[in-house]
Amino acid sequence: MRNPLNDTIVNIKPSGIRKFFDIVSEMKDAISLGVGEPDFDTPWHICEEGIYSLEKSRTHYTSNSGLLEMREEVCNYLKRHYNLTYNPREEVLVTVGGSEAIDIAMRVMLSPGEEVIIPQPSYVSYEPCAILAGGRPVIINLKAENEFKLTKEELLEAITDKTKLLVLPFPNNPTGSIMTKAELEEIAKICIEKDIFVISDEIYSELTYGEEKHTSIASLPGMWERTVVINGLSKSHAMTGWRLGYACGPKLILSEMLKVHQFAIMCAPTTSQYAAVEALRDGDKDVARMREAYDKRRRYLIKELNDMGLETFEAKGAFYVFPCIKSLKMTSDEFATQLLYDQKVAVVPGTAFGDCGEGFLRISYAYSIENIKVALDRIRIFVEKRRAEIS
Repeated sequence: MRNPLNDTIVNIKPSGIRKFFDIVSEMKDAISLGVGEPDFDTPWHICEEGIYSLEKSRTHYTSNSGLLEMREEVCNYLKRHYNLTYNPREEVLVTVGGSEAIDIAMRVMLSPGEEVIIPQPSYVSYEPCAILAGGRPVIINLKAENEFKLTKEELLEAITDKTKLLVLPFPNNPTGSIMTKAELEEIAKICIEKDIFVISDEIYSELTYGEEKHTSIASLPGMWERTVVINGLSKSHAMTGWRLGYACGPKLILSEMLKVHQFAIMCAPTTSQYAAVEALRDGDKDVARMREAYDKRRRYLIKELNDMGLETFEAKGAFYVFPCIKSLKMTSDEFATQLLYDQKVAVVPGTAFGDCGEGFLRISYAYSIENIKVALDRIRIFVEKRRAEIS
């Protein structure tokens, strides 16, 4: 019998995150600091809108692009928060989570052999999606000494005559790194000069801490027409299970993304879209409340990790920190595996997000402060035992 499988798919490695989740789900008394999911429930007024839509039998397909009412609220939200202006009828597409938007944006924008620059460590889907689209991923290994930000020098070095697209993954999963407006302006200048398009994944935009507020590169002069902005409600509004995201960009690109979405998906979940209208329209206070709680956990976690000798830079975005474990003379995978079995705490090895993540861990603080404290006590015990072993 002939091989029924596509070699391209077979050669793509599975996510390096899942195996730890599978183990911890069957381990009694284990604490997971690995899942990138808010511990908050979806605010009730948002759930009520979803329930109300069911009570009114709003259970049919929406427009392929999504409910016009939702697309209008997306535009209002982006204008209010990030000074971005889009036409809800032609420049917004509602997708099944941000991941679908990333996938179809790459499929639409990349022709076979064209290069897409992907800074790493970063979200696990970018590189596989680029490969599936027929593009050639060009990886930039971000550096800890730069707080895992993308520098103009790194970008210029990666550009060739085949470069078509840059993925801009900030605020960043897994590092928690952000890009300031001034830093984005340097990147934007290069993109304009070299005629490069951008997929800006801003799913964590609302989870930005400190005085520097999130800036979308699409809001900078000359960048709106060459940027597809990916966002959603999973992280900001604690709506992961509702599976709803959106893409915004020029009609030229969005109309082709809609075409792929039509054939692959039809439309995003109707109930979720009605709930999202309420979230976008009247959920700012919910977001602020959750962001404040995350910020307290963030500061506590960074301090405790540094105090136990695991060097951790001050991540100012998302809900992750990225401590360095190189002093313990273990690989990231060895640390995560042994910690899980020895102390029943799950974290994610940095290598799950790219080879340059070696020597680091992703730790999520999308958990209660009580769980974080218990987990840190266990991590401290593990670290002290390891230091005794190598001393």
